[in-house]
Amino acid sequence: MEQQQVLIKIVLDNWYGTVARTNKLLGELTDAEIEGEVSADRNSGKYLLGHLAAVHDRMMPLLGFGEQAYAHYNDVFLTSPDRSGKEMPSVAELRASWNDANAKLDAHFKTLSAADWFQRHTSVSEEDFAKEPHRNKLGVVVSRTNHLAGHLGQMVFLKKK
Repeated sequence: MEQQQVLIKIVLDNWYGTVARTNKLLGELTDAEIEGEVSADRNSGKYLLGHLAAVHDRMMPLLGFGEQAYAHYNDVFLTSPDRSGKEMPSVAELRASWNDANAKLDAHFKTLSAADWFQRHTSVSEEDFAKEPHRNKLGVVVSRTNHLAGHLGQMVFLKKK
């Protein structure tokens, strides 16, 4: 296996593993538990789930896969804090959006060649990419995996003992 393919496999295995651990936790949590705060005066699980669905949905245009399906989440979950007073979708809707965003990413991930993963993402100009080739599609997946892992660590505190 070529070095690029090994690197891609490492990154994607980490991505899929982190998504699977998140899905496992979400499957164990009731809607009422997700509505709760991860700790006193911290984000609710509902806000975190919406935030994660919005971030993963936002990866679609960033990776050149098309438009966001849940762009209306950006204001509520990306540019506003929890308890902003903005109306949030139900936990059931957020679960569905989370699953849909990840299914769409998965479908697109499977179409990329090794060379595609090392192409620039849409937020970097060609000039900047020439100077910083690490700002590529695979790098986006690395950063979003780390982001997800951090929030997964918070969401574990939603589980009832």
